[in-house]
Amino acid sequence: MVLEQLSIVNYKNIEGATLSFSPKINCFIGNNGAGKTNVLDAVYFLSFCHSANGNQDALAIRHHEEFFVIEGSYSSFSNFSPLTSPLGSAASLVEEPSPLKVFCGMKKGQKKHFKRNGKEYQRLSEHIGLIPLVMVSPADMLLIEGSSEERRRLMDLTIAQCNRPYINALNRYNKALQQRNALLRDEDHEPDAQLMELLEEEMARQGEEVSACRSAFVEELTPAFQQFYNTVSDGHEQVSLSYVSHCQRGPLLDVIRRDRMKDRAVGYSLHGIHRDELEILIDGHLMRREGSQGQQKTFVIALKLAQYEYLKRSEARGEGKEESDLPLLLLDDIFDKLDAHRVEQIIRLVASQQFGQIFITDTNREHLDQILSHGDCDYRLFHVSDGKIEGTNV
Repeated sequence: MVLEQLSIVNYKNIEGATLSFSPKINCFIGNNGAGKTNVLDAVYFLSFCHSANGNQDALAIRHHEEFFVIEGSYSSFSNFSPLTSPLGSAASLVEEPSPLKVFCGMKKGQKKHFKRNGKEYQRLSEHIGLIPLVMVSPADMLLIEGSSEERRRLMDLTIAQCNRPYINALNRYNKALQQRNALLRDEDHEPDAQLMELLEEEMARQGEEVSACRSAFVEELTPAFQQFYNTVSDGHEQVSLSYVSHCQRGPLLDVIRRDRMKDRAVGYSLHGIHRDELEILIDGHLMRREGSQGQQKTFVIALKLAQYEYLKRSEARGEGKEESDLPLLLLDDIFDKLDAHRVEQIIRLVASQQFGQIFITDTNREHLDQILSHGDCDYRLFHVSDGKIEGTNV
């Protein structure tokens, strides 16, 4: 997948910009707060229908303006976009025109409009996976420092991009979970026993499917992740991933029902795949407790590059996938807190031919020049200042 052109109006601090990109490397240089990250966030929005920071859509509208618009034109789009699933048979092959045009617009006080080739989506979930993308940013440190929800989100976001049935199973599980929790919180009435059983059965059925996909994902992700980490660190530390799920305790229905009275006392469901964890370890210990800042940053970058490899392999398993179908890679200020050797190794990785179109930001022009000098490929360089973006090829 290649993003050829991006148009932005009133998105965050960007009043207006129309940018044409290189199919390989696109670099954005500027001071902190200039708007570099906002460009990448607009690209992210067109893949996931929301901002990378998870804020309300209305907060993306530029100050003192009434709307924002983002439009992207993509080329080299495969004639078919299969979304395969370990949950069942492959989804139907849907013929798509090329080029692909994606539009998002929103006015204050109104819902956002999201269109593909001029046709508005009925459900935004239908768009997820059409434009696979991985973003690496400083906020990813929450994968180590944050709650288990952050790590579940990584698993869900990655699997959802190549597995439509997974999204459906997860949504059905979450709906049943919310309804069960509502029953548990009702202090005025005892929960309807028959309804409670039906909801628990739905949670167990969908939850076991979700857990199976997460387990397979972690198993496939881990070798690539360890290889990336060893490359950047020169093998100085041993890292691993471990998936922990309530499904591993036995049939999920039994696990959920086992502590129903305790659930009633606290007012929410204590057991289920909404409590799953992805443990991240260094030399057998939790990274958040033992890892230095540089090791944690290396861990996050290696994990996200492995996420890219997973999506890349998932795309290749489809019909007639070529390099044009590689995911987009967004690298936002990734070199902070890394020693010179690790920076050099990451630069070599990024400049290699194993990635498709790349968007990268930095305040340090030297880092970007090193990346460009390592790779004999097409590129564009953009200077960003106060939301204004100027492009050059020198």
